[in-house]
Amino acid sequence: MTDFLTTTQDRKIAFEKQTGTGPGVVFLGGFRSDMTGSKAQALADWAQASGRSFVRFDYSGHGQSSGRFEQGAIGDWAQDAAEVLAKLCDGPQILVGSSMGGWISLLLARTQPDQVAGLIGIAAAPDFTTTIWQDLGPEGQAEMQANGRILQPSDYSDAPYVITQRLIEDGARQCVLTQPLPLACPVRLLQGTHDTDVPPAVALSLLDHATGPDIRLTLVKGADHRFSTPECLALVTTTLDEMIKGMG
Repeated sequence: MTDFLTTTQDRKIAFEKQTGTGPGVVFLGGFRSDMTGSKAQALADWAQASGRSFVRFDYSGHGQSSGRFEQGAIGDWAQDAAEVLAKLCDGPQILVGSSMGGWISLLLARTQPDQVAGLIGIAAAPDFTTTIWQDLGPEGQAEMQANGRILQPSDYSDAPYVITQRLIEDGARQCVLTQPLPLACPVRLLQGTHDTDVPPAVALSLLDHATGPDIRLTLVKGADHRFSTPECLALVTTTLDEMIKGMG
């Protein structure tokens, strides 16, 4: 059942919460995705079967939450996630972040490590707005600066992405690969070798840059950015089981 959390910024965040034992799991979705996708549902099924608490939610401007997508930015969505973690969860949580959700999970692990028991990044996309800006080239950058936005085709929807200048500028302030990234909790990065949206080189850069006692990267040959085949979804839940078992 979908409920709503009103944040301190007066945004209404749609969420679904399953009660169970801890440490609980929080799913953080990707750019312009919502909490009804296959990865979120697979985690909900896993949580129900294992008796584990689980929260999934829509960032503002996504899914059933309030706001317009093009008005949001990484910092806003990180605020949404931080309030979900603080107000809906009991004790440290395991964050499972997909694509942009991986970036936001890293921000939370850096700024509030006491609330993060573990982190699983699925095709994590740290600092991807920097790549978008670079890929625009001089012509696209000039259009962005003239109009404050630019439309980009999407492989996942008929509607194009609206990329705003605010998204780019805010993203530059949220970067995690340009400053120290200590991760005290167990970290598992899951990455497909055929991911063209977030290439394996990004996962390797993150693995090289982050510091911590227990950080591992698993490459899945042939998997793409969706990472939603039955085999990939099984790897996510198996990784969760192993991480929880390791916590004693």
